[in-house]
Amino acid sequence: MARLGERADAWLFAALLLLGAACVALLSARFDVVADWSAGARASISSQSRAILKQLPGELDVVSYARPGGDLRAKIRTFVEGWQRFKPDLKLSFIDPDADPAAMRAAGVSVDGEIVLKWHGHEQHVVQLDEADFGNALARLTRGRDRLVAFVTGDGERSPDGKANADVSAFAAQLQQQGIRALSLNLAQNATVPGNTDLVVLASPQAALSPPSVKTLTDWLARGGNFLWLTEPGDDDLGLSPLGQALGVRVLPGVLVDGAGAKLGLGDPRMVVANDYPEQAITHGFQVNTLFPQAAALAAASGAQWKITPILSSSAQSWNQIAPIDPAQPSTIKYDASQGELRGPLDFGFALTRLSPSPDKSEQRAVVIGDGDFLSNTYLDNGGNKAFGQRVFDWLLGDDALVALPPRVAPDLILHLTESDLALVMWGWLVAVPLLLLIVGAVIGVVRRRR
Repeated sequence: MARLGERADAWLFAALLLLGAACVALLSARFDVVADWSAGARASISSQSRAILKQLPGELDVVSYARPGGDLRAKIRTFVEGWQRFKPDLKLSFIDPDADPAAMRAAGVSVDGEIVLKWHGHEQHVVQLDEADFGNALARLTRGRDRLVAFVTGDGERSPDGKANADVSAFAAQLQQQGIRALSLNLAQNATVPGNTDLVVLASPQAALSPPSVKTLTDWLARGGNFLWLTEPGDDDLGLSPLGQALGVRVLPGVLVDGAGAKLGLGDPRMVVANDYPEQAITHGFQVNTLFPQAAALAAASGAQWKITPILSSSAQSWNQIAPIDPAQPSTIKYDASQGELRGPLDFGFALTRLSPSPDKSEQRAVVIGDGDFLSNTYLDNGGNKAFGQRVFDWLLGDDALVALPPRVAPDLILHLTESDLALVMWGWLVAVPLLLLIVGAVIGVVRRRR
C-alpha cells in the first residue's frame, strides 16, 4: 500500500505540474511581461525618449513604406515594439511602396522602409532606424507653434513656392507638414527681417545682392539670428563678401571634382557623393549617401568669431578645378596646381556656433553649404538628400534634443584576468566541478540504496 501511495503522489505531482505549465502558457499567450535587466537598461529606449512619448497623448500612427521581401519589415517591427512597451496605443502598419507608387510619391517617401509618424494631423518622416532619429521626429510632433523660416527672394534665389526644377518647393512642402512655415522674404521690399522669424535662408542667388540687402543679412546675424547659406561655385562675385566675413567662411574658386563618384556609376565628376561625414550633431549617426551636384569648396577664415565645424567633406581623390570643364571631353578634367587648385579632402559644408548676441537665447547657429542643388526639386529624392536637409533645419531650429544621444554600452564588455585567475578558472572547470558532481552523484546513490 505504501508503494501504491507513493506512486499516486508522484502521478498527482506530475498532473499538477502539467496543469501549472498549461496555466503559465495560457497566461503568457494573453499577457506580456517584459523586464530589462541589462546594465543601465540599455536594451530599452532612453528616459528622454520615454518623456517625449508622455507628451503625445492619444493614438500615434506609425506607417512604414517597406517592401514585403527581405527582413526589413521584421527589423522595423522589432524596433517599434521597443516604443510600444511604453505607449500601447502606438499603432504600426505597413504599405508596399511598389503596390501604389503614386501614393508613395504623394506621401513624400523616397527610401525603402521610410517611416511616417502621424499624430493629431501632423506628420514626421524617419529614414534611419535608430532611437535618435525616431525620438527627434516625435519631439517635432510636440512643437507648440509653427516655426517661421524666411527664404530670401528677389535675386534669383531658389523659391520655396516655385515649381521650377531649381526651386525648393518640394522640400518646403515637407517642412509645412512638420509645422515649419516657409515664407518668401524680398529684401528689396523689407529693410529688416520680421521679428518672429526663426531662421533665414539664402539659397543660391543668381544675381548680385544690393549692399542694403547684404547689410540686412549681416544685421540679422549681428542680432543673433540663425542662418542657412546655400552657396554655389562662382558666388564669390555676387557682393556677398561682407556676409562671408561675418560668418568667417570663404568660398574657394572653382568647382569640386571628385573621382570617387565613378565607383558609383556617376559619369559627371562634378557630382559629389558624401558618405563619410565629419562628426557633428547634424551628422551624428547619419549613414545615408547624399548627392551634391556642382559644389563649391569652403574654407574657414582665420580669426573667425565662430566655432566652425565641418559637416561635409569630399574624398581624397577630389580637387577644386578652376579651369572650365566640358564633361564630354575628359581631357578638360584634370588637376592643375599651377591654377591654384587644391587637392582633397576639401570641406564643402560647415556648422557654426557662437555665444548668441541676443539675450533671448544662449547659442547662435549657422550652416554654410557649398551647394543648393541637393535640396532642389530635381535632386531632393536622391539618396539621403531630404533626410540630410531635414537634419540641417532641425539643428538650426533647435530641434536636436536627441541628435547627440549618448551611447549606452555595457560596463563589462572586457573581462580582465591575470594568469593566476585563468589557472583557477581552468582547474575549477576541468577538475573541481566534475569532482563535485561525482561526489554529489555518489551521495545520492548511497542514499537511494539505503531506502
